[in-house]
Amino acid sequence: MAPQISGMKKILTAFLIVLSFAVVAQNKQYYLLIGTYTTDIHVYKFNTADASIKFVSKISGTENPSYLAITKDNKFVYAVNENHGDKPGEVSAFSFDRPKGTLQFINKTATNGDDPCYVDVDSTGKSVVVANYSSGNLSVFKTNADGSLQPAVQTLEHQGYSTNFTRQSKPHVHCTVISPDGKYVFSNDLGTDKIYQYKFDAAAAQPINEDDFGTTEVPDGSGPRHLVFHPNGKYAYVINELLGTVISYEYKDGKLTEIQNLPSDNTGGKQDKGSADIHITPDGRYLYTSNRASANDIAIFRVGSTGLLTEIGHQSTLGVHPRNFAIDPSGKFLLVANRDSNNIVVFSIIKSTGFLQPANNTIQIEKPVCLKFTDVK
Repeated sequence: MAPQISGMKKILTAFLIVLSFAVVAQNKQYYLLIGTYTTDIHVYKFNTADASIKFVSKISGTENPSYLAITKDNKFVYAVNENHGDKPGEVSAFSFDRPKGTLQFINKTATNGDDPCYVDVDSTGKSVVVANYSSGNLSVFKTNADGSLQPAVQTLEHQGYSTNFTRQSKPHVHCTVISPDGKYVFSNDLGTDKIYQYKFDAAAAQPINEDDFGTTEVPDGSGPRHLVFHPNGKYAYVINELLGTVISYEYKDGKLTEIQNLPSDNTGGKQDKGSADIHITPDGRYLYTSNRASANDIAIFRVGSTGLLTEIGHQSTLGVHPRNFAIDPSGKFLLVANRDSNNIVVFSIIKSTGFLQPANNTIQIEKPVCLKFTDVK
């Protein structure tokens, strides 16, 4: 019997090792970087074991760092400086010391536009793309080896308007999302009700091919704001700010084909709903959207095998004006930045249903507007 017992011990030991690795993976810590409408970017540690959050550091001195992008190697962070009025729009570069969890300012440069509100960096870290909301254009930047930004190498101007004359009298570029394969930039223009698709090569001196682009039109008055791709790369989803809707698309080779249009905000009124952000869980099972104005909630959708959405509920954000939210890389938690109530609220994602449950953990922070996760190690 001894050989059998020895064999059982080996099997049990192997099982425990696999289980321990699984537990470690599920209970991993991540850095949470927070952009604000102040002069500060905050860094916290977020523990997926218990949703606990610990302050690590902050860097001050850059005005309105309202949207952030982190390089794939976690070495550098880029932040738009969403300046208003006579102050020019800028984008700032920071180095990120992962062992310490601290940011160090490198440099900044003009975005050649007004109120930059979105930034993305390609997977190689060679090119950065910024959306300038008020001036209705987007700018492209090359980076140096030390993460610093060169002056803009391209600025592309949009033209046109749409039917909501209060909000859509001219172009308003609201996002610049690089496709998962790195071959395209998608730019939602809230002012013209169009999604622009630009051919993109991060290594080129001028990454966007200005002669190779297309547009996808959304229904009049929609106001396309943010876009997210499904993890399988076959579908994309757009949140429309003004009509409070979410549109589902089949995606292939830079082309979007609409397959569904559903409400995100189910409150009264026909326009200026204030829907804001959109994210999907890492496993692709659930999609969430944020609604501001009178709703102040998160809409919850189940994602079907064909990319179609089914609305399954709404959850109050327990705050006011949820401009941005994020799902942690483990897919266990959703964090909402409530700008006007100055708090970030943590929700558990119930894996079997997609519903959200308050995790009884809140960060009090002034004017939070962007949440980004990255690895601690």
